[in-house]
Amino acid sequence: MSYTIGFQAKNQKSVLATEAATANQAVAIVAALRQSADEIKFIRSPQEGEMGIEMLLLLAKEAEEMPQRA
Repeated sequence: MSYTIGFQAKNQKSVLATEAATANQAVAIVAALRQSADEIKFIRSPQEGEMGIEMLLLLAKEAEEMPQRA
């Protein structure tokens, strides 16, 4: 499942977006953006729609708990 994270950099008016291939990658991107004082504007995926950080964390945890397919 892919994720799009929209954010606004400090002192900028435009909203930028970045992509992540997995929920875990999206969590890492959100954490990095939060440390650099950027504002997260949205997180969305084609399957789940718009979501908050808490839902993203839950999806990442569920993905870790799923058995790996051979």
